[in-house]
Amino acid sequence: MPQTHIRFDWAIKKLLRNKANHVVLEGFLSELLGKQIKIQSILERVDNQQTEDEKLNRVDIVAENDQGELILIEVQNSTEQDYFHRMLYGTAKLITDFLEKGEPYGKVKKVYSVNVVYFSLGQGDDYIYQGRLEFRGLHLEDTLKPSINQEKLFKIQEVYEIYPEYYVIKVNNFNDVAQNTLDEWIYFLKKSQIKEEFTAQGLTEAKENLLLDSLSEEERANYLRYMENRRYEISIIEGSRSEGRLEGWEEGMEKGIEKGIKQGMEQGKQQEKINIAIILKQQGTDFDTIAVATGLTREEIEKL
Repeated sequence: MPQTHIRFDWAIKKLLRNKANHVVLEGFLSELLGKQIKIQSILERVDNQQTEDEKLNRVDIVAENDQGELILIEVQNSTEQDYFHRMLYGTAKLITDFLEKGEPYGKVKKVYSVNVVYFSLGQGDDYIYQGRLEFRGLHLEDTLKPSINQEKLFKIQEVYEIYPEYYVIKVNNFNDVAQNTLDEWIYFLKKSQIKEEFTAQGLTEAKENLLLDSLSEEERANYLRYMENRRYEISIIEGSRSEGRLEGWEEGMEKGIEKGIKQGMEQGKQQEKINIAIILKQQGTDFDTIAVATGLTREEIEKL
């Protein structure tokens, strides 16, 4: 039985930011992007600094590789309906944050957005999705390519190399059968376990550095508290959904099944928003952020 390791999202919060552990992240990114990644530095932004009492459902990290490219890694645990929009916002903000005032547009940095999600995002049965921008001719159906001068000036072969690229890993869709080295990483993301036969880049170091037993007493206590908070959060959300469904069925017995189911779903969603808002409020999150995350009004949040 493989040993259980530290969850990837907590490792990002606490361990993988250390230079000694960059090899773990480099291995993961190299397997995912299909090219060798060497991390130059982990960049701290105001909006990606995490503390133990901040949002439980989201962790992110920004790395810059030796080619000057930016890699935004986000781990999302709980359902977020506008997550696709946030992916777009995240890349746009990185581009603007790292373009110095007055610099030409040619200095825009390439951004990779890597999203590890533990909920059902959108509609799709695969467990790894890639998104990148290409310009297709409406009449000739050809692909717009850079000119020879642009190829030389910006060191690109295709236009999409300039634009952000997105990767979505739907962890829960993985069937637990690792058919290649990238799958070995997905197995680890899902189960926090590394089999002896795994050979993917970075996993050997992860096996050694991310063992639960390797944590100090204080770190272990923090980790166990983090995991307990995660379980509590999931329990609240699932309870809200169940409560909403139950109320809907009871309503349906009196006013019609179809209407009751619809109301149950609506009540469940509203209760889920309220419970999430309560958690964020208890953690000291500002009301504007809670309002954006839940869709509740400031007045509704103040009454909780």
